[in-house]
Amino acid sequence: MDHFSTSKPPRKNTLAISQLSTLRWSFTEDVQAYASRGFSGIGVYRPKLEDFGLDRTIELLAEANLSVTSLSWVGGFTGSDGRATDDAIADAIHAVRDAANLKAETLIVLAGGQNNHIRNHARRTLCDALHEIAGVAEEFGVRLSLEPFHPGCGDEWSFVNDLQSTLDIIETVNSPNLGLVLDTYHVGMDEEVVRWLPDVVPHLHLVQLGDAKHSPLGEMNRCLLGDGCVPLRTILETLHEYHYDGPLEVELIGEDVETHSYDEILDHARNFLDRMPGRVEQR
Repeated sequence: MDHFSTSKPPRKNTLAISQLSTLRWSFTEDVQAYASRGFSGIGVYRPKLEDFGLDRTIELLAEANLSVTSLSWVGGFTGSDGRATDDAIADAIHAVRDAANLKAETLIVLAGGQNNHIRNHARRTLCDALHEIAGVAEEFGVRLSLEPFHPGCGDEWSFVNDLQSTLDIIETVNSPNLGLVLDTYHVGMDEEVVRWLPDVVPHLHLVQLGDAKHSPLGEMNRCLLGDGCVPLRTILETLHEYHYDGPLEVELIGEDVETHSYDEILDHARNFLDRMPGRVEQR
């Protein structure tokens, strides 16, 4: 059983790396590399968790003093990945239990592609699924986070593509455990993103940091932080201004980073975040 002291100072942004950034490494290699660079969080990727085992993962993360900033992902409720809706819901409920055991900050949810449904039907299917999963998540104390995906690279992953439609779905489902993920790769190049942040922050469970040299088109292609056209500094400044104190999780995948070793990617990410004084506060 955990014991929490009310005298602790409020936690500030946990700096984390998503395991998708080091996909070819083992779980043990991920943990050692992240912790050695002073990151205090890890975004856990479910296939890696399944391969390594839940109990071993909990033990390893405790030894390294790494908290789980996210577990990704569940979803596909529209059948776009070939599963029936009931199967996708059952999988999500299983992941809720894993997230609870990991004490994960949030469980990431992808809606699924529109999959030849009319948009209203796809939206209704998603909301019904979220109602059911959120009920279980509330029992386990797990937060769910719906992630909007840029349509240029995510049609098969999600029909929810922008912050406004994400907030509309959150309002419809009306669960205290449902919020959103803001991935700067998917929404950061929208000129309106900074204007939306004051409305988003109250529902924001996780910020994923990604950059790109052009708008998403086809496969996801992120570049090193600061090398692209996403206004990361402005976004971080605005999040700080509106008192976002949740995790900041780096997620870097794609051709533009494949020329770099994982060690180079992690070192660059750490250095980038260290150059954000007064905007990024490590817990």
